[in-house]
Amino acid sequence: MSPPSPSDDPDKVGEALNAQRFRMLEDIAKELAGDVVFPTYFDVAFRLRKELQNPDAPIARIAAVVGAEPLIAAKLLHLANSVMYSPSGTPAKDLGAAITRLGIETVRTTALAIAMGQLMRSKDMVPFADLTRALWDHSLKTAAATRLLARHHTKINPDEALLAGLVHDLGGFYMLYRAAQYPELRARPDTVKYLIVQWHESIGVTLLNAIGLPEEIVEATVDHDQPRPTPPTLRHLADVVYVGNALAGAHFEWLFQDIDPDAGELGVIRERYGHLLEDIETQAKEMHAALA
Repeated sequence: MSPPSPSDDPDKVGEALNAQRFRMLEDIAKELAGDVVFPTYFDVAFRLRKELQNPDAPIARIAAVVGAEPLIAAKLLHLANSVMYSPSGTPAKDLGAAITRLGIETVRTTALAIAMGQLMRSKDMVPFADLTRALWDHSLKTAAATRLLARHHTKINPDEALLAGLVHDLGGFYMLYRAAQYPELRARPDTVKYLIVQWHESIGVTLLNAIGLPEEIVEATVDHDQPRPTPPTLRHLADVVYVGNALAGAHFEWLFQDIDPDAGELGVIRERYGHLLEDIETQAKEMHAALA
């Protein structure tokens, strides 16, 4: 679908502005029912995910595929040599060594993370800079939290948990990307904020299905911001995403709301899993540095 005409009035208010917001939702619904349109760098990430579907592919083959994308190759090396993946400080000296250390799923996830980071930094997103930065920081923190929760409290694959944490708010990124195509919404970025809170979960589920992520990843993101009793044990990936999202601040953090993290169910979660908070912060910073 083509963007709105530059002649659209950017000074719409009241009902006219509400109509513009609903037009965006209608346009998103139509797009998700057909071919999802993402920036070119997402095409690279999706192509890599498809080409690297075989977990038993030789490292040399994987390195050749990844090496064709210099930006992704460089960031994989950086990530492999971070404290998160190399606590001993032993360097991975080439791409093959980096891939061996990280594992194929982390390679595929990193390509998607790089695409999300590039979307955040695109010039079209400048009006939403504060929102995208907070959403990106929250996504990385959630990814770090889900990885650590899976590793220390479940038998779930930590790399799978990291991917689920990373993409749990992809619907929010996508809504910001689409909102940037409407002059009225670019002029009033705050008007988009609460629209995202209301719709990013359902749009995200449809989007993740449309781009072909595994069913278990998609299902783990359903209703991740909806308060519910804290599970006594983390049995499913959805439990890990819910708790990881809460430890990372849930949507309150990127809405810049002052919420008591020790109250209610958030307090229960922090009491039970608060011992991971320092490591979550450390690993989120490591990912941020590696993907910058």
